[in-house]
Amino acid sequence: MKSFELWPSPVSLYNGQEPLMTKVQIRFRLQKDLDEVLLSRISDAYAIYGIQKIQVAPSGDKLTVEYDATRLRPAEVESAFENAGIPVEPIAG
Repeated sequence: MKSFELWPSPVSLYNGQEPLMTKVQIRFRLQKDLDEVLLSRISDAYAIYGIQKIQVAPSGDKLTVEYDATRLRPAEVESAFENAGIPVEPIAG
């Protein structure tokens, strides 16, 4: 009787060492003043698939988002934040 592998083995998922992921950072300018509601939405954004880290600038008007580029593109990150009720605009450069 043959056995079938339905899931990739851990070795193929992790290449035998580190997970196969490309971490990328993108910066956004908040389009709304930071308040408790917006801060709560930013906290909830960690549940967005592929989002690794979110930092609010000390000025409170910018975000730096670290995400897995093998799962998301910059436009998808922006869209996910907009859909989560976090109005943002990418910062060029």
